[in-house]
Amino acid sequence: MSVISRAAYAPPLTARLSRLASAATYREIRPMRPTFFRRTLYVLLALLALAACHNKDKEQQAAQPGGETPEAAVQQSVALIKAGDFAGFWKHALPPADYATLRTDWPRERPDQPPLSAEDRADFAAKLKEFTEPGAEDKLSAQAKVKLTQLQQQYSDQLPVMIGIMQGIARASIEQGKDMSAPQKKQAADILNIVAPWAQQVPWFDQAKAKQSIGIFVATARKLDLKSADQLRAMDFDTAMQKYNVGYLGLKDMLNIYGLSVDDTLNSVKVSTLENANGHARVKIDYTLLGKPVSTESTLIQQDGRWYSEDMLQNVREAHARLMAPASAGSTPAPASSTHVIAQAPATASSTAKPAAAAKR
Repeated sequence: MSVISRAAYAPPLTARLSRLASAATYREIRPMRPTFFRRTLYVLLALLALAACHNKDKEQQAAQPGGETPEAAVQQSVALIKAGDFAGFWKHALPPADYATLRTDWPRERPDQPPLSAEDRADFAAKLKEFTEPGAEDKLSAQAKVKLTQLQQQYSDQLPVMIGIMQGIARASIEQGKDMSAPQKKQAADILNIVAPWAQQVPWFDQAKAKQSIGIFVATARKLDLKSADQLRAMDFDTAMQKYNVGYLGLKDMLNIYGLSVDDTLNSVKVSTLENANGHARVKIDYTLLGKPVSTESTLIQQDGRWYSEDMLQNVREAHARLMAPASAGSTPAPASSTHVIAQAPATASSTAKPAAAAKR
């Protein structure tokens, strides 16, 4: 439903009030008052009903898995990612059966996850204490000040060259990747060609920015409220999604300090349908990253009348199959608390690069 603008009612109400104001006597005004207020009440009630209906439609759409159209599926995923609502994202991005499987698989044992050692636990506890203890911001800032001064003296002139070398290595890795399609490789290369020049210009040695970043990092670490490495591995799905939200919002704030706005990128996303036939659709996703235009494509499939990312469904289902596969001979199973379910990132501006967005750890 469309929302009717309040301005649409301004002329008749203004004219009515003008006539009331110009009435010669109270006797002339009095008979008109019940009619005027009754009509005004009807208008207000109609507006409230339309607005409520509109909000209800939006809530119902958000509560349903998948999208009503291919474009809607992608745009809703983008909105959920922007909000850091990863629990809502997965519920939206997967059909109900696959979503239930993902939740069930989350605490299962992952065959290739090694068990935690005493050294692992001790290292984790030491870092956790360092990042969250009282006065951590000042202590870490003091350490960073000394380290950044040393690094600036040693590598200030070399840093752009070093970043360029890393860009070349990353590009070769993308080109040789066997688990990426041609469109996915193109998008990854496009992103790399934008981010690398940005990284070469970022004032990484700026003391004020470093101190601000450390403040956000420490605040985020405290909000995560982690207690131990075992707790991290034993998280259920809902708890993990809450922690992802905290970490993601902290990361966004830190990137903003250095001029990379994740929200600006997500706000710029535009989706258009290239093909839509027989339950398969191909969409084009245009967005800007650091002011530069980027385009990619994503394939969606229709299931039970709703649209989902084909790559994501395949990724989640393959992860489930690997998890359920019998352990190979001679392998040593990890403890049940070490589960790690990997599922592909959403079908948004970055979906076709297949990052492990749902990696539990």
